Parts: sequence; structure tokens; C-alpha cells
Amino acid sequence: MEGLETVVLLGVSVLAGAILAPRLRIAAPLLLLVFGLLLGFVPQLRHIELPPETVLLIFLPVMLFWESLTTSLRSIRRDLRGIVIMSTLLVVASALAAAGVAHVLGLPWSAALILGAALAPPDATAVAALGRMLPRRNFMLLKAESLTNDGTALVLYAIAVGLAMGGNYVPIDIAGLFALSYLGGAVAGVLVAGAAYQLLKRISDPLIINIALLITPFAAFLLAEAVGASGVLAVVMAGLIVSFTSGRISTAASRRQTESAWPLGSYLLNGSLFILIGIQVQAAVHGIEPRDVGRLLVSTVAVWATLIVIRFVFQTVSIALIRLLDRRPSQRKRRMSYRARVVSSIAGFRGAVSLAIALSVPSLLSNGTPLPGREDIIFISAGVIVLTMLVQGPLLPAVVRWARLPDEPEEEEHRLAEVAISSAAVKAVDDLAEHLGITPEVRGRVADEYQSHLDAAQALHGGSEMDNTTQSREEEKKLRQALLETKREVLLALRLAGTVDDTVARRIQTRLDIEEQRLTGVETYD
Repeated sequence: MEGLETVVLLGVSVLAGAILAPRLRIAAPLLLLVFGLLLGFVPQLRHIELPPETVLLIFLPVMLFWESLTTSLRSIRRDLRGIVIMSTLLVVASALAAAGVAHVLGLPWSAALILGAALAPPDATAVAALGRMLPRRNFMLLKAESLTNDGTALVLYAIAVGLAMGGNYVPIDIAGLFALSYLGGAVAGVLVAGAAYQLLKRISDPLIINIALLITPFAAFLLAEAVGASGVLAVVMAGLIVSFTSGRISTAASRRQTESAWPLGSYLLNGSLFILIGIQVQAAVHGIEPRDVGRLLVSTVAVWATLIVIRFVFQTVSIALIRLLDRRPSQRKRRMSYRARVVSSIAGFRGAVSLAIALSVPSLLSNGTPLPGREDIIFISAGVIVLTMLVQGPLLPAVVRWARLPDEPEEEEHRLAEVAISSAAVKAVDDLAEHLGITPEVRGRVADEYQSHLDAAQALHGGSEMDNTTQSREEEKKLRQALLETKREVLLALRLAGTVDDTVARRIQTRLDIEEQRLTGVETYD
């Protein structure tokens, strides 16, 4: 099929999914995956290839960067120990468990290790698409884990492929690969984010700012890959830094543009990816000899079940060990309950990264003979992805309701932040008015409105937005804009101190940006 026809087909399918999913009360990714499976019955469509480098270089940087921009840094800091354990040790345990089961069911050990590495990490894009019904803390913990675990999985994959090719690794080699993957990826992300910061703080044009933001994840990925480090981790690190410094390197207009354009682009890429996964699954099924289908189906179900069980068992054992080593009251409050571990096990979706790793398995060994079990790896990986999406996805809402996990309501933090920034604005009115040479009449009117807003924020849970029907006087605009900057500084301080979560800060930041655009008018571009 021609490239343009493929693009139109993907676009129409994503559009149909966006229209039908709410009406059918089905998560859009699940419906799009089904569309892909159905499209795979058309022989011509099964020839559409999904090169691994396409997933890693085109789809993932944009989607992972956007997920990083919207991740809670406070949640990461609070649960950093658990995130590190889950993104490293759990990935290793999952890979070995899946490989062991696949080997028992007939897959050569070398191929089984590659399969385990491919299926070990939960996928960030799948988690972001299907896990949003989780309570905030559980969702952010799972999201952070899935954003950082690919570094471990890709190192395991490199080792497994090296062993299959006849290579030999000693512990120091393995330690070096992990260090390069994580440290190199982190350094690459920091360097690119630093360069982006130096550029963006000198720019005010919203269009140029967003072009630079679009280039940032690709630059981070390529720099990390050039030195053999984790490109995924580099993108995530760059995204977290850009998110943290957003208030200083972007404008109200550029942030509003980002909040409109990036979710749209991420949705289109994510939807297209799920459709392509469905088509690739069909291609994998049709590439298998009929006599092997039964054995591979059993292996697929067994590996899928193993990944769920090992995730639950690993979390249970880890919590028991931590309980013995760390008895601080603050740690006891953060430990996952039995029900929370069940939810986490069901929410460990596999997706695009697993399929990309499976498709990138070399077809020939170093001696020129076919790599044993390559087609089995692709079939089982695709099957496990389908099972996680079509079984765990619809099951997760029911499991979440059964678990009755406590949520962290944002309303109180939102009210606290509104009171803090409004109080700061009220206190700053006189000084700013004197500094800017504002007349007493304008100063009094603005001060009264901000005091009313503060009273509303203190009295209500959430605070209503201030009426912005101001006279078109330049000095009043100057005063209001200066007060908005005061509010942003206070909001940033609350965010840095961890008093309010990043999600709450972003909500208030958006409201302040809208208020600023009402003051300054709609931006125009040449």
C-alpha cells in the first residue's frame, strides 16, 4: 500500500475511534487496536510494515516527552525508591520469569531471553492511555515507572542478543552497560534540556518556542543513542526538566499553544500506533506455520499470566523486605496494600516498545544461520500485547472499584495555592503600583478586586476566577500583569516546596495564562 493511502487509512481509523469510543463506552486505544486487528484481515494491509526504528525515532519521542511534561515531579520525589526498584529489579525479574516459562514450553533459551527482555517493561504510552482511571498517586507511580524502565529492558535485550550471537558477558560488562544506559541517557537529557533552556529564555515568540520544544525530544533521543545510552530515558529527563522550568522559559501564549497542539499530536500518534500494532499482530499470526499455532497460543497465555503474577509477587516481597529495613511512620503510610498491588499488577500494560524490540530481533546469527525462534518471539510478543490491552484494559476499572483505593483530592491543595497567590498579590499591590506609577484610582480598583478574589478563595473550596472586565487603560494592564508575575512566583515556590502537586500548579498556571491573554489580547503572527 502506498504511503499516502496508509496515512489516510490511519487518519480515518483514528477519527472513527475518537467518535465511536465514547458512544460505545470503550477506551479509544482498545477500540483502535481492534480496528487494527480487523484491518489485518485484508491481505494488502498486512504488508504495511512497522519498522522498529519508526517506533523508536518518530512515535516514542513525542509521546514520551508529552507524558514527561505532564508528570508529577512531587510524586516522583516521594516514591523515588519504589520507582527505581520497579524500573530495574522488577524488569529483570519479569524478563527471567517470562523467559523461563517460554523455555519450558519449547522456546530455545537464547530466544526466550530475548522474549523476556522485550516483554519485561510496562509501556508508558499504554499506561497513559488506559491507566487514567487510577487514583492520582497510583497512576503517577505507574507512569513514572513505565517512563524509566525501558533503559533496563534495552540493556537486557542487548545482552540477550549478544549471548544468542555467541558473545560472553562478565558482571563488570553488565554493570557497564547499565551505567551507560542510565547515566548516559540522563546526561544526554540534561545537556539537551540545558541547551533548550538557554535558547528558550531568550525567545518570546510562541511559534518559535513550540518549534524548539518539538525538536527537543528528538535531539535528546539521538544524542543518547549516539553514545549507546537510553534514548527513552534521555527524552524523559529532558521533559521533566523542561516541565520544571516551564514558567521561566515560556510565555502564556506559548503554553496555551503547547496545551492545544501537543495533546492533539500525541493522540494522533498514539492512535495510529495502536492500529499499526493490531495490523502487525495479524501479520505475525499469518507468518506462523499452522502446526505451531496451538503451541504458541499456550505459550502466549502462559507468559502473559506469568508477567501479572511476577509483578504481584515481586511487589509483595519488596514491601516485606522494606518493612523489615525501614520502620519509619512516614514509610509505613506509603506502603502499598494488598488491593493496591492487585491493581498495579493488572495495570502493567505492554505496548509499542515491546513490539519494537521484538521486531528488531536479527534474523541471522553471526554464522549466517537463521536465529532460532525469531518468529515465535514476534508472535508471543504481539499476543501478550493484545491480551494486556483487550483483557487487562477492560478489567482494570472493575478492579479499581473493587480495591477502593484512597485518592488524594486536589481541591484542598488548589484552595491553598489560590489563597497563597491571592494573598501575595494583595500584599504586592501598593508596592507595584508605586513602582509603576499607577494612579490611586486604578490601584484602589485593582486592590478591591484582588481582595474579593482572596476572600472567595478563603471561603470556597477552589476559588472562582476573577472577573476581568477592566477598562482599557495601559497602566491598569501593567499593574495586573505585574501582579500575575507575582502570583506565578508564589506558585512556583509552592511547587518547589512540594506544598502543591504539579498537576494542581498546572491547572492554576493555565488560569493565570488565560487571564494574561485576556489582558493583552489574542496574539497575532506574521
